[in-house]
Amino acid sequence: MQITKKSTIGDVLDYNRDTAQFFFEMGMHCLGCPSARSETIEQACLVHGTDCDALVNKINEFIANA
Repeated sequence: MQITKKSTIGDVLDYNRDTAQFFFEMGMHCLGCPSARSETIEQACLVHGTDCDALVNKINEFIANA
């Protein structure tokens, strides 16, 4: 699975639950909330003031090495 900034957080977590650590690092601790799961990575990064491209790259690198 290739993660993009348009990927929903729920889809990313369903694909690989270990990616939760990257969302926790950015201060997103509400991963079980239905509205959080339906947010895109881009939307979450906007709210949490995080570099979206850097996060997507980090997640894709993690998945590639898993």
